[in-house]
Amino acid sequence: MAEATFQKSTMREYFESIVVAVILALFVRTFGFQAFKIPTGSMKPNLLVGDHLLVNKFIFAPTASPLERTLLPMRPIARGDVVVFKFPEEPERDFIKRVIGLPGDTLELKNQTIHINGMPLVEPYAHYLYPPMSDGQADSFDLRRKYGPVTVPDGHYFMMGDNRDDSQDSRFWGFLPASYVKGRALFMYWSFDTQDDGSAPTSFMGVRWDRLLHQIH
Repeated sequence: MAEATFQKSTMREYFESIVVAVILALFVRTFGFQAFKIPTGSMKPNLLVGDHLLVNKFIFAPTASPLERTLLPMRPIARGDVVVFKFPEEPERDFIKRVIGLPGDTLELKNQTIHINGMPLVEPYAHYLYPPMSDGQADSFDLRRKYGPVTVPDGHYFMMGDNRDDSQDSRFWGFLPASYVKGRALFMYWSFDTQDDGSAPTSFMGVRWDRLLHQIH
């Protein structure tokens, strides 16, 4: 007697192919990461030259369906997020800064205090190289001390480095288009002190072990 064989229906094969494709798409979108190395001190002391980060590229991505919005950890950009983005003046370069102004915000820097919609912003992450000046001493042309007020346009963000006296940010080059955002910095996977010429240390003595797997806030 001939051995019975089981043959999948065409409909079932299509269904299984679609399920596999959806699972793979969700996996890729969830675990879409980019490595990024801190090149300057504009985010000190929170991020140091030689820190290596993983960046979540899809947390801010638009969702195509309710299923994605339910299953994937996606959300809008929020004030305080540390993000990697394409530098507006040279899009081939990646920058990292903190989101300070959201679309529609009226922002003003008075000496060393950011005001959002007229209210002072509490910024425990902000670092200044120089002490604050009185209103009479502050130079009205020094963008590190006085800026605005300005209103952030729709579809844009106002970005600032944590090292406020040594950061080229939105005070100097303007608002960041939302389309230039690449992702949110998650954590450090490696960190080491660079040598004077900017190269990596020649031994493990330069590794900052206490910063490994440090989550970025």
